[in-house]
Amino acid sequence: MIFKVFYQENKEQVPVREETKAIYIEAETEREVRQKLAVKNLNIEFIQEVKGAHLEYEKNNENYKVGL
Repeated sequence: MIFKVFYQENKEQVPVREETKAIYIEAETEREVRQKLAVKNLNIEFIQEVKGAHLEYEKNNENYKVGL
């Protein structure tokens, strides 16, 4: 499964919408996504499973790249 993770670069700062970034992660569960990202100093705002037509739409995005 592919998950889209919305995050801030630094856990110490207050989240600001304009600075929210997204990364795509391949994992079986949301828990696995969190485990993969635990080594980074990210403030995870939201994790969304992406599938079907939504996944096809995201693949057309120039920023689409599956990480980790």
